[in-house]
Amino acid sequence: MKPTIGWIGLGNMGIPMATNLVKAGYDLTVYNRTAAKTESLQALGAKAATSARELVESVDVVITMLSDSATVEAVLLDEAGVLGGLRAGQTVIDMSTIAPETTRKVAEAVQARGVSLLDAPVSGSVKPATEGTLVILVGGEQAIYEQHKPIFDVLGKASFYFGANGQGSNAKLAINMMLGLALQGLSEALVLGEKTGLDRQTFLEMVGQTAVNSPIVAMKTPAILAGEHPAAFALKHMEKDFGLALDAAKSVEAALPATSAAHQTFVAAKANGLGDQDIMAILLQLEAMSGLK
Repeated sequence: MKPTIGWIGLGNMGIPMATNLVKAGYDLTVYNRTAAKTESLQALGAKAATSARELVESVDVVITMLSDSATVEAVLLDEAGVLGGLRAGQTVIDMSTIAPETTRKVAEAVQARGVSLLDAPVSGSVKPATEGTLVILVGGEQAIYEQHKPIFDVLGKASFYFGANGQGSNAKLAINMMLGLALQGLSEALVLGEKTGLDRQTFLEMVGQTAVNSPIVAMKTPAILAGEHPAAFALKHMEKDFGLALDAAKSVEAALPATSAAHQTFVAAKANGLGDQDIMAILLQLEAMSGLK
């Protein structure tokens, strides 16, 4: 028998992910501070709670998909909301991208109530979320992961178990760091190409036939050529994740010189009003720094 699920957080990622659970036959209750965001899910058969506390008290599994560490703490550690409504035997699955120490803090608090917690952030943006092809990175008790793997199988094409609470978050920071560096590297190559007179479309076609090609290059090529970058993964979130990765690196004395340098470019891009555009808008920042815009 499928567990009942409560979903908190209906942003760009949360809505398509929750939609896939409803379509897979899960009994889903949703809550969002902006109630209008629940309408499409209600139309598919989901129920809408009027508060986080009401949601928690009516389900077996609580899934959160929230914007940052502070929001996760505010939602999950609220005695008048989620934390106060939890009961022994439930599971909380936090799919947000947050600091590993926040994950461990929240896990300790909910475990004191007899509740299990999995940190399960995802690799992928809106299109994979819609298609159910995300990659899910999990930390927590392995037995709890195995118990809830059918949920992950609906949301993603693969899930990977990394160990204790916080390890899913560590894995997410590492893969997002790699993504940010790859797109900064691509952008720097494009800027050099433009400054030296290379045709951009021909250059991108060439990249597609070399060892440095990757799916993300093909995915971003239309936006690069159009010069328009609507957010699939907002630049401000990559800036946040670079910062979290550098914090994690400091705590374990890991050297990340390229990440440190790239972070500064993203900080500048966010300060220059590019934060709500797609991560690929880092190209616009580098073009401006190079006198091309």
